[in-house]
Order: sequence, then structure tokens, then C-alpha cells
Amino acid sequence: MSDSPSRRYLDNAATSWPKPDEVIAAWNDAASRVGATAGRAAYREAAEADAIRRRARSATARLLGGVDPRRIALPAGCTLALNMAIHGLVKPADHVIATAADHNATLRPLRWLEQAGVISLSILPCDGLGRVDPAGVAAAWRPATRLVVLSHASNVTGALQDVPAIAALAHDRGGLVILDAAQSLGQVPCDVPGFGADVVAAPAHKWLVGTSGAAILWCRDGVEPAPLVQGGTGSTSDSLAMPEAFSDRLEAGTPDVPALAALAAAIGWLEERGVAAVGEGCRGLAADAAARLRQCRGVAVQSVADGAPIVSFTVEGYAPADVATVLETAADVQVRSGFHCAALIHEHLGTRHDGTVRASFGPFNTTADVAALAAAVAELAT
Repeated sequence: MSDSPSRRYLDNAATSWPKPDEVIAAWNDAASRVGATAGRAAYREAAEADAIRRRARSATARLLGGVDPRRIALPAGCTLALNMAIHGLVKPADHVIATAADHNATLRPLRWLEQAGVISLSILPCDGLGRVDPAGVAAAWRPATRLVVLSHASNVTGALQDVPAIAALAHDRGGLVILDAAQSLGQVPCDVPGFGADVVAAPAHKWLVGTSGAAILWCRDGVEPAPLVQGGTGSTSDSLAMPEAFSDRLEAGTPDVPALAALAAAIGWLEERGVAAVGEGCRGLAADAAARLRQCRGVAVQSVADGAPIVSFTVEGYAPADVATVLETAADVQVRSGFHCAALIHEHLGTRHDGTVRASFGPFNTTADVAALAAAVAELAT
């Protein structure tokens, strides 16, 4: 915990804080007592590490709408998971559709593949709140189109994309959808398996209220990415070929067992309270903050009511980085400023020069945090 009792942390879209006590306890137990890796031995603690990984896989399967846990890999981070999916599924001469509202975790590997001459790439525009028209997918479709890659929710405005409509368009044309659910899983209930996409990736440390060191990669049956990383898995160790089993094939290297223990505990914490209820509480705070900020002179707000609990804003006459510094110095309000690892969306928001100030609200934030943010911005904007 912070030494400052008045710390008002509003950067949950980057990583959630604080973590539930149950999550910290699970992480600490795995690190201090279990102290073994998963999939590498048969002694007591190693078997317990195996059980921790199985619990994390099963919990993730429940959260993703009751999918098959055997179709879930648990890589070390969401950026790695997305790279595994993208590089593992594209083929030379494929055409890929992405959106201007996406995160660099997908846009950069796609641009790298385009510049390397492996794929052709179309990037759909978004509106001033980060929403993409599904009809754009149909308009951009080519005979060589294989993948649609998109963020479920914008990490700048919180805007949710119409995944059911986009997935229906792609599937009707024989394509696949890779969904970056970093800003939605844990905030938006998954009412259909994998939100209707073919591949879903998400980190543990954001809205899932887990820790860094673990992420989720789910692929529906029949979607088989080639392994991006090859190496030890603890299975079929007498062969130089990667194992055939989905999770083994995609989990080369040593898993972070404490992070997996924390992930299982975090999903249990969310299930006990209900993802819908947790999300509604966070969105309520974000909506209150957006309404208060819109009342401040010279403040422009980009936020939506039905997406991730994120409020982006700018203050006339001040660079976002300066606003963030003043907020912490004057009110101990901690926000993020800049472009938020989203290279293209700012062209459509009108914030290309400096980006935005971003406040994002988690399950441990309160109305007092909203009031402190609004009061500090109002004083600055006076």
C-alpha cells in the first residue's frame, strides 16, 4: 500500500489498484509456501503448483462464458498473448482488418508484418468517441481477408465495439476475429463464449484485479496458432517437437505460479460479487466524473456511459502532462496523461498534439475520489 493515506488512484485502466486481500494472500502463499514451478516435477509442492495452474485455467474458462479450459493458454502478458495469436495465425499474403481505436499491442505487430511484406493491412476509422461502424468491416473486406483484429473497448474513451455484428460479418465471409479484451474482461459479462470472437486475449492485472505476470489467451476449437515461442513445457520432454496439446504448445517456459494463483483468486473475487455488478459500480463513478468535468469551463471530455469506466479529458490552456502533475501535487489524484499506447485514435478525437488526461475507476474507488478529481480540475480551469 502507499505511504500516503490520501492517495486517490485513478489509473485502473493501466493496472488495477489496490488488489483484493484474497488476491494478495493467494500470491503470497504461492510465492512463500509453494515455491515450485508447474509441470516440471511430481513432489508435493510441484503437484500443488500444477493444481494452481489448473484452477486458473478453469476459472478463466468460466469467466469467458463456459469455454473449454483445454483451449486456454496462460502466457506471461497480454501483449505476448496477442502477438502469439497474430503471428501464429497469419499467413503470407493475408489481408487483415484492424481499427484506429486499437491498442499498440495489436497495431504494432500488424504494422510490423505489413512493413515486412507478410500481410496487407486496412485500418478502419472511428468516430469522436472511438466507436467503429461495423459496416466498415464489410466495406474493407477483400478476397484475401483472413483476420479482423480489434480492441473490445477503447483504453482511451472506454467505447465498446459492436463485436457481435463485426464477428457475424467476419464469420459469414470465412474470417476470424481476434479480440483484445484488456479493457472489458472483468467489467463486461461474457454472455456468449469468448464474446462471440474466435480468439480472446486479456491481462490479469487490469480489470481482472489480478497481478502482473499472467494473461489469458483463448482460441475456439479449430483455431490453432503456430507457437511463437518454442522451448520446455515439462511434457513430451523426450521430443524436440512442441507438444500437440493446445496449452502445452503455447506455454513454453516457466509459468509464474504466484501470478496464476492470484488470477484464480481474482476471478473468484469477481464471481462472488458478479462481473455485472462490479462493472456497473465502476461505470457509475466514471459517469459521475464525466458529468462533473463537463461542467468545468474549458474542459473537453471523451467518455461513454456503457463501456469501460474510463474518462479522457483535456483542459484548455494546459498540456495533459501538466494537468496530471498538478492533480497529484495539489490533490494526490493519480491519473495518466499522453497517448495511452493508442497511436491512431487521437487523430479522430482531436487530441493528436498532446493526447489526453485519463481517469479510470476501479472497484475500490469511491465518490470521494470523483469529487476530489472534479474539484481539482475545476480549480485548475478557473
